[in-house]
Amino acid sequence: MCGRFARNSSREVLVAEFGITQFVDVDRGPHYNIAPSQTVEAIIRDGAETRLGPMRWGFIAPSERQPHATPINVRAETIATAPMYRDAFRRRRCLVVADGFYEWRKEGRGKTPYFIALRSRRPFGFAAIWSFDQRSADGRVATCAIVTCPPNPLLAEIHNRMPVILPAPARERWLDPNADPAELGALLTPLPSADLEAFAVSPLVNSPHNDSPECVRPLAG
Repeated sequence: MCGRFARNSSREVLVAEFGITQFVDVDRGPHYNIAPSQTVEAIIRDGAETRLGPMRWGFIAPSERQPHATPINVRAETIATAPMYRDAFRRRRCLVVADGFYEWRKEGRGKTPYFIALRSRRPFGFAAIWSFDQRSADGRVATCAIVTCPPNPLLAEIHNRMPVILPAPARERWLDPNADPAELGALLTPLPSADLEAFAVSPLVNSPHNDSPECVRPLAG
């Protein structure tokens, strides 16, 4: 799964990496411990524009007037067929921008948090879907969920799921409003282990109230 992540790249880096042409109400501050129900920054394709803007992390389908849950993740294996997600999969896909994410590995009676990032230390995009929360006053609050898949060998040592991280060619296809659903499903695979690094970090990240660079620093020793 994906339950916490960090986003700290500058505007200039994001433009270079994703070709963003429009920023809408973007939070420019770095965040090192983004948690469910908080605001994330997501990329959508709007005509000729590649737009970055805020969404709330926790998906609410348009038909859910009184949702009992707001899922933060959706499984790649069922995204195309599950009634709650299939319309968004076909019509409302986005990339949630991140610089790394956290997973917790069971060790004895406790759990150790790990930070996972690209070896290049470039920002990346989680495959995600989005929808408007119709309960809001103007019906324009966007909500999202991150797609997960089985883990690669590196992540399998830590957790039994991982978020789908899309490389550049796949990102373009994911955001294409005319993409074929069958082709999209083929994109939802684990990023190779060789592209990622993982290291243990401080238990500070266990609390979403902690949001500082200390959260992503490797543990000494």
